[in-house]
Amino acid sequence: MWPMAMMVERGMVSARTLNPQLLRDWAHASAENLTELRGEINDLNVFPIPDSDTGSNMVFTMAAAADAAAALPADAEVAQVARAMADGAVGAARGNSGIILSQVLVGFADAAEVLGSGPELTFRSLVTSGLRLASRAATRAVSEPREGTVLTLIRVAADTAAADTSDSASDLARAIADDCAEALEHTPDQLPVLAAAGVVDAGGRGFLAMLDAMVNALTGVSNRRRRYRGILTGGGEPGHPTGDTCADGSDMDFEVMYLLDGAAGESIAALRTRLDQLGDAVVIVGDSSAGDGERFSVHVHTCEPGGAVQAGVDLGHISDIRISCFALDALRAQVDSIEPPPRHKRAVVAAVRGEGAADLFREAGASVLRADDGLTAEQLAAAIRDTDSAHVVVMANGALPSQELVTVATEVRSNQRSIVTLPTSSMAQCLAALAVHDPSEEADIDAYAMAEAAAGTRLGSLQVAEQKMMTLAGTCEVGDILGLIGDDVLVVAPDQTGAATALIDLMLATGGELVTVLAGSAVDREAITAITELMRRGYPGIELTVYETGQHTDLIQVGVE
Repeated sequence: MWPMAMMVERGMVSARTLNPQLLRDWAHASAENLTELRGEINDLNVFPIPDSDTGSNMVFTMAAAADAAAALPADAEVAQVARAMADGAVGAARGNSGIILSQVLVGFADAAEVLGSGPELTFRSLVTSGLRLASRAATRAVSEPREGTVLTLIRVAADTAAADTSDSASDLARAIADDCAEALEHTPDQLPVLAAAGVVDAGGRGFLAMLDAMVNALTGVSNRRRRYRGILTGGGEPGHPTGDTCADGSDMDFEVMYLLDGAAGESIAALRTRLDQLGDAVVIVGDSSAGDGERFSVHVHTCEPGGAVQAGVDLGHISDIRISCFALDALRAQVDSIEPPPRHKRAVVAAVRGEGAADLFREAGASVLRADDGLTAEQLAAAIRDTDSAHVVVMANGALPSQELVTVATEVRSNQRSIVTLPTSSMAQCLAALAVHDPSEEADIDAYAMAEAAAGTRLGSLQVAEQKMMTLAGTCEVGDILGLIGDDVLVVAPDQTGAATALIDLMLATGGELVTVLAGSAVDREAITAITELMRRGYPGIELTVYETGQHTDLIQVGVE
């Protein structure tokens, strides 16, 4: 499957074609952008209450959409991918920001289904119709729509898409993103609570991150935005300065969310009225794509959480009930006054698979967390706390989804414990990061060097095909050996030896100074011998290191630096 930037270069994304991979790339890039900006967006959040979770909620929701899209077969059509993203977001939406984000994806899904799979389904038609439907759906979902919020930016995006006459998809995407960036700057002029705090709208900043991700997916080039600094920047506490009063704020103590099934569509207006009486920040959205009745996602801030839940029970079956107390959340975010200071200055936590890997990473100076049978957020949080360190670098190495990593880091961070999560997707990247780890260096400098080393490591792996599928290297059968560079299958071979040597040749086609091979428990010795012989004869100037790590997933993992 072509990377989307290459599709643009080769003319595969034009006014007349739309590859469903664009939506997958957009979802993945959006989740990455929101993860990177999570702290900034959290710091901006003051509306409807300064609860410092808008960024985290958007990350969790968008990551669920990206995972749903990635789980589809490679030959899924645009409408199927769009609907999977929407369903994943609606089902996992957190907070009013997550619900509104889900409605953006619902708008795209509805547009794709209306346009069909014929020549009418172009990038321009999907974006224009999708944003128009998204704006309507998001506005309908909110009981009291306000100018200066993310709703304003979604409407601006829809208007720009409808008015723009650019010939190319990339120019259209840039125009939408740039107009929304300008609109974001004006949000403090439209909403007094933002002006009082000196910030732009947090949800709008998150939506702009998604638009920038679309530009990146199309062009391979990221937009550079200024850092939008919020009232929480620098360790501030949620809320307004002492003595400040904000008529636009919320006096509610609880956030209530749940999914509602089996309710008649005409009864939702009554539910909205009832929730408006019980609280504020009411958001209700529906999704009828499942075909077995409409499901509604309900959100409200209230002082009567029981009444809010009962209002849903009276209409149908509710599930996935989430009740958060804002006061308790604020207390949990503060340092426990009886918590002793950490005994150690710094630690690195690494999730690994395989006994050999555990020994290797311990020798490299990491606190090892075994993930052979999977890893939970609770296990990672406990491992971080067990280090008893003031600064902890965490590398989950693909064992935990990005949204769970964000949740763990937020939960265990305190004024006495800082957390840095490096986005390593394999043990090969983690090993490269540990090679430059210097506990005597300043924490930020050390973490930056580790992140740079991990990012500079090209990744490859050998895996056994578990199903017949089409790949960039052709069709594979069950039991074939697949050679992957990153997430793309570029080698299909009947045996491990042929696949291993072909993979190494491909990875070294763009150069390298060091090749690291992590051998799993099921790899053939002949394959390792073949790699060694290939390096000796074909690449004598490049260093090769082989470790018996014993993982049960990949046959081998390869890192090229």
